[in-house]
Amino acid sequence: MIIRPRPRGWQLLYILRGSIVPAIAPRVLAIGVLAVAVALLAKLHHPFAANGLAVAPFTLLGLVLSIFLSFRNNACHERWWEGRKQWGQLLIETRSFVRQANALLADDAPLRRRVSRLLVGFAHALAARLRGRDAAAAAAPWLAPGQQALLQRQNTPDGLLALVAAELAVPLRAGRLDPYLYACFEQRLHALSSVQAACERIAGTPLPFAYTLLLHRCAWLFCVLLPFGLAGALGWATPVVSMLLAYAFFGLDQLGEELEEPFGLEPNDLPLDAMVRTLEIDVLDALGEHPLPEPLQPQGYLLQ
Repeated sequence: MIIRPRPRGWQLLYILRGSIVPAIAPRVLAIGVLAVAVALLAKLHHPFAANGLAVAPFTLLGLVLSIFLSFRNNACHERWWEGRKQWGQLLIETRSFVRQANALLADDAPLRRRVSRLLVGFAHALAARLRGRDAAAAAAPWLAPGQQALLQRQNTPDGLLALVAAELAVPLRAGRLDPYLYACFEQRLHALSSVQAACERIAGTPLPFAYTLLLHRCAWLFCVLLPFGLAGALGWATPVVSMLLAYAFFGLDQLGEELEEPFGLEPNDLPLDAMVRTLEIDVLDALGEHPLPEPLQPQGYLLQ
């Protein structure tokens, strides 16, 4: 995620970090080169300039394309925002679980520490799973030596929640944990499992490919044909206008692609590593462990 002050004045014209320009620059330049060639053709071949394509069809096509791009970007932003809400819920449920553990398992400090650290491992494993990394390796530092042998699940985050439930079942069977209190912990684990399922649903269910492909094709068709409709009226100003419109349409298209997968490593994706570090700090602080790790800071305005 890009973290930087709001640009002002001339900064709006030259800021590239966090902008969509680097991703779409080759496409915009290609349209600019085409527009120069079309403007030159219109200048040298006067009948072409006089009988060029009408502008009205491009107006209608541009209007329709902008509406559909807006619908797609709204859907992509909704996916991005839902992903952020789910990770906010993960923070809430983890903090609540640790608070309950500190209050209800005060007589069993080793158990309280083990289950709390397992939840930190769960967050690390879920972030790694969503980003295509090794979830087991990400969670390994937060498991006790005996627990690492028990975690033989393909779905590492779910296996960690199962380990938490197994740890709490020991005092339950021994009569040291009331069944009602165990149910309270189980509710938190169920909520964390729901967060995992929601994140996996977002990551595993992209927008329909045919819809995205249609918008890609229409954006290219519009931008490629636009210089032919403007050359007769605008002359040498055609490349400038064509590149500005290409920047707008290609930019909206590219931004939708980045927001569609909110858990990736693109500049506008969610900062999962930073959120996991925040959770890690909160849990270790609640356990009384020091020194605490430092929060992750943006590097070159990019927070991951």
